[in-house]
Amino acid sequence: MAGNQTFTMIKPTAFRKNYAGSIIQLITAAGFRIRAMKLTRLTAAQAGAFYAVHQGRPFFDSLVEFMSSGPIVAMVLEKENAVEDFRTFIGATNPANAAEGTVRKLYGTDLQQNAVHGSDSDENAVIEADFFFSKLERY
Repeated sequence: MAGNQTFTMIKPTAFRKNYAGSIIQLITAAGFRIRAMKLTRLTAAQAGAFYAVHQGRPFFDSLVEFMSSGPIVAMVLEKENAVEDFRTFIGATNPANAAEGTVRKLYGTDLQQNAVHGSDSDENAVIEADFFFSKLERY
């Protein structure tokens, strides 16, 4: 999976605002192919496990609360140089600093409610995709 696949989630606020379809359309128009996708809702325990790398940081509890506050859309995406290209495509973590036309600039609310998650490395893309999808759920 390394190199050509990445993981993303459409976060609860973007889903609640009915942006999921528009975001998915932008993703596919940018040349990413969806290899797995599901609509689900994380429990607080699942959100805590997914974001365990941030445990102990001041924003951890509010992140877990936010990520378990409503449905998310989880996806495995494929494209050459997927992780780096997707991170450029979605923009800076803080929508206020994101480039014009990026997903986070278009649909993000603030630093935490920034519309989408994107893997930050090939290694984390594998870990994050495995968190949500079995091998049978990927195409």
